[in-house]
Amino acid sequence: MIAPARSDTDWMRAAIALALRGRALSSPNPSVGCILVRDGRVIGRGWTLVGGRPHAEAMALEAAGDAARGATAYVTLEPCAHVSERGPACADVLVAAAVARVVIAVQDPDPRTNGSGIARLRAAGIEVVTGVAEAEASTSLAGFLTRHRLGRPFVTLKLATSLDGQIAMGDGSSRWITGDEARAHAHLERAHHDAILVGGGTFRTDAPRLDVRLAGIEHRSPRRVLLSRMGDAPPGWTALASPHDIASLVGTDWLMVEGGAEVAAAFLAEDMVDRLLLYRAPVLIGQGRSALGDIGLSDLAQAHGRWRLDDTRLLGNDRMESYQRMR
Repeated sequence: MIAPARSDTDWMRAAIALALRGRALSSPNPSVGCILVRDGRVIGRGWTLVGGRPHAEAMALEAAGDAARGATAYVTLEPCAHVSERGPACADVLVAAAVARVVIAVQDPDPRTNGSGIARLRAAGIEVVTGVAEAEASTSLAGFLTRHRLGRPFVTLKLATSLDGQIAMGDGSSRWITGDEARAHAHLERAHHDAILVGGGTFRTDAPRLDVRLAGIEHRSPRRVLLSRMGDAPPGWTALASPHDIASLVGTDWLMVEGGAEVAAAFLAEDMVDRLLLYRAPVLIGQGRSALGDIGLSDLAQAHGRWRLDDTRLLGNDRMESYQRMR
């Protein structure tokens, strides 16, 4: 039986999966994925490497060599059109490689490119298709896009709770609500973020390490941020006095907020949470410590239509749910 030919969407989804490899390592550049295909076969692939160079297109073209001539390039973000001291413009590199076709998921909002890369490719006689798997690619590029559109990092609020929404016993003890599988998944999530933030109460009570404790990727531990009204933090930490100060975090497109209830409520009250990451353990605590404080809700109707479930899975006996803020 002959397998059906893959569509542009199929190839783009493969490029999106590649892009995840560079997330939180590619700063100051977004993590982009690129696949070069010729005659239905992958001849080159790439993703943005540590520190932002080489770009995904350059990595894929190097792997393909002369076979790139006449190929189709699938790129999750519009190829850049500006030359920097760190490397040439990807649009020019694709033109020089004589690819026949470029399929793009998301147009680059960076004013140095923003349509110029597409125009340069078309001016060279290359066929350009845009908007393929755009929603999925936008999710993979959410940190970069949020920084350009809202001037701040994309914020994931992570909560680990009992079935009745408690994050700790009444005396504050909370280790461990969830099991090994859920905690491992949370560490993998940490590895995909540039920085991780907790409040002063969590810092004083738990002395959290906030590192990645998964074999082989310990080096991907995010930078540590402390939300403190006093605006001070110990060595190795960055202090912020307000949720709005996250805009000042340099090289941070992906921020995870881990606790506690007061900090979580503060970010929600300011509508500065873009994704909810919930881990629910099959336990009941009763009169414990709630996951959230006051988030400024005055009417139940305001709570509806704000969150969309985009992923759920069982992790051992626990359930993970991911919700995206609908804006």
